[in-house]
Amino acid sequence: MKISAPGTAASGADHAMIMTGYLESLALVERLHRLLLDVIKDEFERVGVLDINAVQALLIFNIGDNEVTAGELKSRGYYQGSNVSYNLKRLVEMGYMHHQRCEIDRRSVRVRLTEKGRRVRSLVADLFGSHASALAERGILDAGEIDEINTALRRVERYWSDQIRYIY
Repeated sequence: MKISAPGTAASGADHAMIMTGYLESLALVERLHRLLLDVIKDEFERVGVLDINAVQALLIFNIGDNEVTAGELKSRGYYQGSNVSYNLKRLVEMGYMHHQRCEIDRRSVRVRLTEKGRRVRSLVADLFGSHASALAERGILDAGEIDEINTALRRVERYWSDQIRYIY
């Protein structure tokens, strides 16, 4: 069945196929995110890191060697949740992050990982590295397929971002 070119109206059958596939993609993205959090949680339980949750571990991983503000965490895509301040406060209290007031804007706080935070980041990086190797070794995904997935997901991200910024 022929799919309409971008910018042209799809037939009723084409629209139904696109809608079905789009809804399946949305459900998969949501399930994959939840599964990722479960995989991180299971790994942390296995190695005995029990004081932080998977969301906090991902936050630590995404910050990496950067020094950022809470606002930058969201704008750079490091954190998608609504409770970033709570998680940052908890991570500082538990010794995973340093924080200090910005010299320019005293209302803003910059955070960076402590040595303890860098150890957690390394755990997550090792976990992701083993996943990448296993996906390739088992023939689940190769580099080209991962690139195709990422390209498609970036196009959806750009479309959704445009939906927020501009009213069509």
